[in-house]
Amino acid sequence: MPGPVMGRLRRLLPRSLMARSVLIILAPMLVLQAVALQLFYGGHLDVISRRLAGGVAGDVAFVAELIRREPAEQHPWIFREASWRLDLALAFEPGARIQGERRPSMSILPLEEDLNNALGERVRARFDTDWQSDPRSVIIRVQMPDGVLHVEAPRKRLFTATLYLFVIWLVGSALLLSGVAILFMKNQVRAIRRLAAAAEAFGLGRDLGPIKPEGASEVRQAAGAFNRMRERIRRFVGQRTEMLAGISHDLRTPLTRMRLGVTMLPRSPETEEDLAALTQDMEEMERMIAAYLSFARGEGTEQARPADLVELVQDVAAKARRSGAAVEVAAPGKLALPLRPDAVRRCLGNLIDNARRHAQHVSVAVETVPRTELGGPGGEGQSLWAQVTVDDDGPGIPAADREGAFKPFASGRPDGTGLGLAIARDIVRAHGGDIQLEESPLGGLRARLLLPV
Repeated sequence: MPGPVMGRLRRLLPRSLMARSVLIILAPMLVLQAVALQLFYGGHLDVISRRLAGGVAGDVAFVAELIRREPAEQHPWIFREASWRLDLALAFEPGARIQGERRPSMSILPLEEDLNNALGERVRARFDTDWQSDPRSVIIRVQMPDGVLHVEAPRKRLFTATLYLFVIWLVGSALLLSGVAILFMKNQVRAIRRLAAAAEAFGLGRDLGPIKPEGASEVRQAAGAFNRMRERIRRFVGQRTEMLAGISHDLRTPLTRMRLGVTMLPRSPETEEDLAALTQDMEEMERMIAAYLSFARGEGTEQARPADLVELVQDVAAKARRSGAAVEVAAPGKLALPLRPDAVRRCLGNLIDNARRHAQHVSVAVETVPRTELGGPGGEGQSLWAQVTVDDDGPGIPAADREGAFKPFASGRPDGTGLGLAIARDIVRAHGGDIQLEESPLGGLRARLLLPV
């Protein structure tokens, strides 16, 4: 099936851009060299090997025929002439017989097969070749009527320097082109990695400044577009912050005058209850305005810096205790992370305040957990999460309504503004993490906060 085959091929391909680019560059070159090598083996080397083997086999057959025809007193002269003129070392073993089968030892090259074929055509007797006993010679044994003729032929007569030069050229060119391709693609991929790192850092609130365009023209174009986008976002956030600061002032000023006016009104038993209710309404309005502005403003202007998550949790828990809440904290001594402290403090405060308003007991735990246990968002290769769990023994939120509780102005509680969880999730996701709502072991609601370490 095409689908499963393509799926297996995709799994075999490297995942990184650099490895894929190098593979695209080197694969055609390797295929071309493989074709050239095949043509060399099937053409030039094959012809040369047969000719060299035929020459050695012809000399051996000629010497064997001379020994067979000439009387024994002429054999020393034949041995001497063969050593001098043919570069063959001869020895004769009277009464010996060739036993066993030939054992192939150089199957990679066609030399042994070509030599055996040539000897079979020219030597009209049983023979044997030994490629293993001597690394510099090939020992050929020929069965004679009264013994065995041993012939040592130098291997250089069967080899050609073209083979070594061709192999060196193939391997050297492959290594040279591989090195050039890797260096070239490394420089190109470095620019893409810097762009990805800058985008990731900017998305997590760590503004590292504009990046320097480098690399190919397309990568430079992408870097320039990122720098322009970064400036537009910063300008938009700054304008929105200034606008919201003015709105905050415009809304709080009338409330302050109303509070001052209520305070100066004459008190009487008949109006005391109405004035208390009016004061409570104004306080509720101030709280709602602060929550709305906090949600709209976010924490975009604060820069991330190393901060102790445990210290932030302890500070927020201590503030809640001063308000009369029963909050327990279980945490290690220290856990330093790149955070926007004010934003995280606001997030933790929303979670703990949400829990203590609807429960008698609140428990907070801080720990690090492996990413494989919980999954969740984060960059590839992220191995650890900093986990903060906020448990309470209140009524909780039904499982079907938990995700909806994160929507702005959709409160899962009867007396909430519907922004606490929305603000908390917005802050945590800006740090590259997330918040999950679950059933608490205490019987109420558990808010699980995850931050990348």
